[in-house]
Amino acid sequence: MTTIKIALLGFGTVAQGTFNLLQDNAELIRNRTGVNVEISKIFVRNPNKYSHITLPETAQYVTDIDEVLKDDSIQMVVELMGGTTFAKDCVEGALKAKKNVVTANKDLLAESGPYLLDLASKNGVDLRFEASVLGGIPIIRTLYESLAGNRITELIGIMNGTTNFILTKMSEEGLSYQDVLKEAQDLGYAEADPTADVEGLDAARKLAILASISFNRRIFFEDVSVEGITSIDTEDIKFGKEFGYNIKLLGIAKETSQGLSLNVYPAFIPTTHPLASVRGSYNAIYVKGNGIDDVMLYGRGAGSLPTGSSVVSDIMEVAKNVSYNETGRLKPFYY
Repeated sequence: MTTIKIALLGFGTVAQGTFNLLQDNAELIRNRTGVNVEISKIFVRNPNKYSHITLPETAQYVTDIDEVLKDDSIQMVVELMGGTTFAKDCVEGALKAKKNVVTANKDLLAESGPYLLDLASKNGVDLRFEASVLGGIPIIRTLYESLAGNRITELIGIMNGTTNFILTKMSEEGLSYQDVLKEAQDLGYAEADPTADVEGLDAARKLAILASISFNRRIFFEDVSVEGITSIDTEDIKFGKEFGYNIKLLGIAKETSQGLSLNVYPAFIPTTHPLASVRGSYNAIYVKGNGIDDVMLYGRGAGSLPTGSSVVSDIMEVAKNVSYNETGRLKPFYY
């Protein structure tokens, strides 16, 4: 059986979820892929921080990124650090070294995705990023493969769990925005600085990635018009309920005869629409295509194991491609 050696870059929440799934489901992964996936190196700044985690005999911590990029035995790099500077250097370096890359980094892809996809194609390697959008919901592969025969006309999504949690609480319990934000921070749903979530920036990055695939264009974060939820108050919630609407922060990408519209904003949505019933920290994406008509995917949009699940699915797909010498087969989606 072929053994594929991989390296993890970063060992935070998502990386540890990925690590646990690779260990716990190792036999299942081997049976389903015909490949043995072996963690060889884990790049971290401070290995002592993770002394409580027992690594397999095959794995070791490294603090110099060159120990990964210059190791010819490593065929796949899994970037789970986040950010758009050092992470970009690492992904770029790995692709140029003809190493396959799996990433969950939506910020990087929304800023530099087309360039990195071109670089992967040029070097005959894979760049996969299912976990970059909507955590455990398999939307990217669905658009790439299952709905590939459709002309996508519209995407409507609840793409941020933090804002959906806040709006759900405001709607169901009549609480103010500030009170629910504090609760979300206490529960770990919102960061100490929640700007990226509540101002709609996180959702805009995800929408840019999905719209790029759906409409075959080079779309970036700055192409999306964004409005957050900070101005929503209890009166808005009550007004909507009175007329049969819920308020949700929606990402909407729509192709019309006038061009492509890309927006993130809080919107009234009829309570009869499937997206209106998406509660708490859950995410959902509603897709319209000229073949499928309407389809909706729903699930956990973040978290260690849900996001790790998407990372592992990409690792498995790339591992099979490596074993069959078929990397670089998936071409950039834009034309």
